[in-house]
Amino acid sequence: MHRHAHFSWSILSLPLMGSTLVSNLPLRIALLSTIFSLLIYQVQAASLSNLSHPQFESLCKSTPFPSRCFDTLKLSISIILPNILDLAKQTLENALSEATKTTNLLLGMRQYGLAERQKGTIQDCQELHQKTLEFLQKSLQTSNPKPQNLHKIRTLLSAALTNKNTCLEGLDSASGSIKPTLLTKINSMYELVSNSLSMYSNSSRNRGLQNRRLLAISSGQKSGFPARSSKKRCFPAWFSSKDRRILQSSPSDGYDSSDIFTVAKDGSGNYSSIMEAVNATPNNGLDRVVIYVKEGVYEENVVIGSHKQNLVMIGDGINLTVITGSRSVGDGWTTYRSATLAVAGDGFLARDITFENTAGPEKHQAVALRVNADVSAFYRCSFRGYQDTLYVHSLRQFYRECDIYGTVDFIFGNAATVFQACNIFLRKPMKGQFNVITAQSRDDPNENTGISIQNCTIEADTDYEGSQGSTKNYLGRPWRIYSQTVYMESYIGGLIDLAGWTNWSGNRGIDTLYYGEYNNDGPGSATDNRVSWPGYHVMDYSDAKDFTVSEFIDGNEWLDSTSFPYDDGV
Repeated sequence: MHRHAHFSWSILSLPLMGSTLVSNLPLRIALLSTIFSLLIYQVQAASLSNLSHPQFESLCKSTPFPSRCFDTLKLSISIILPNILDLAKQTLENALSEATKTTNLLLGMRQYGLAERQKGTIQDCQELHQKTLEFLQKSLQTSNPKPQNLHKIRTLLSAALTNKNTCLEGLDSASGSIKPTLLTKINSMYELVSNSLSMYSNSSRNRGLQNRRLLAISSGQKSGFPARSSKKRCFPAWFSSKDRRILQSSPSDGYDSSDIFTVAKDGSGNYSSIMEAVNATPNNGLDRVVIYVKEGVYEENVVIGSHKQNLVMIGDGINLTVITGSRSVGDGWTTYRSATLAVAGDGFLARDITFENTAGPEKHQAVALRVNADVSAFYRCSFRGYQDTLYVHSLRQFYRECDIYGTVDFIFGNAATVFQACNIFLRKPMKGQFNVITAQSRDDPNENTGISIQNCTIEADTDYEGSQGSTKNYLGRPWRIYSQTVYMESYIGGLIDLAGWTNWSGNRGIDTLYYGEYNNDGPGSATDNRVSWPGYHVMDYSDAKDFTVSEFIDGNEWLDSTSFPYDDGV
């Protein structure tokens, strides 16, 4: 470094005002250009020298892809070492640039001769990629490093990584000359996303933002069944009186027809199908828009796109308003696209509806509900299926007083999800199968995702009672290596195996996952004979509070606006 400095200043000391240089303008310009180039080299050398700075070296080494971190940042580092958030933003900008370039490749997959074995593989990747572009843009627009903003960025980037995995799963079955190039592009882009997520997570930890508030401890005795009460909630000041009135009322109270879109099988509403009503709602609306679905069985697959925001779907009650479908992987659909109801529009709420997939256990993966919508919530709803009933795909979700039925991995995905006061029923599986309630798919330690089951009841469905002895039943298994699932203050029936949890493939993930149990009761709740994995924990209060509504999904910041009851602590 000193040699460079001495060399450049010796050149600057040349007699520029000498007669030869003054009279020879082209030579003077050439010399000035040389000096300028050397100065630029000086700055670059000084910048590159910062790559050996212990703080920067430690930062890149802490990311999932250290060499990519160095390659990405080395040309943009100033002489003064930048803030970690500046580096995270720079990495994110590069990720967005690569993602934009990948768009055309994804849109042209068919013309490049990529063939897929299952319906919808290409469509899944294209749709998920558009969501990723949206997440990266939103993350870059969130520049204020407040605790809630950093948490939101981590939520968006975690969802982006989930999109990658969903797309790649479908492409496993694809073929074509473009496939290797496409896989390389996708993996390269998401390396940058993963590195950026790591930096934002490190910033959160350095600022002490992991546990942001002291939570209240709920009072009252547990009876072994879900509590059906919670603290009285008030609407935030910004919530409109119209929205308060709609969310607090019930169908029997009647609605002003100007407030809602009514769906009825008997022709007494504005629409005869739910999808018609969804299509008629405004795009990208900021106000709540209510779709009231009257009693009846609606055989249709409903898609709430990301441009349909803040929709509220209200029925006449569980088993009265029923939305049913039968798509399955066995019939050629992707798991992602098999959902009877698929929700991608943020702020979605549903109340008093049954969602079901009737494909049956022999058709394997068959989703009743898929949600990849942020700040979405479901109250007094029922989800019925067998394998893969409820796909909590990504972002922040909340479920209260819902009934969930299934067999294999029937609550699965990589959202940050809290279930409160829900009934979870295990159904009779096919011969030779075993039942698993959860299959959480976190695959990056910096993702703020997982499944939290609090104050719920886990029991056998009526078709399974008395025959559980022939089948093993487990609380969960690790779909991916950083799988994260906890059961807290819940009633666990005697059908659950003493080991509690089971593996996915050999020992994969047993030392990197986080599985926990806290203050549960019931005949299946004893932890003495649980798995001895490094990643399994009998939790204490300090562990449990990290998985509450307030901490895990920032529920205090958005659940008040839903009118749905919730408990914010343990």
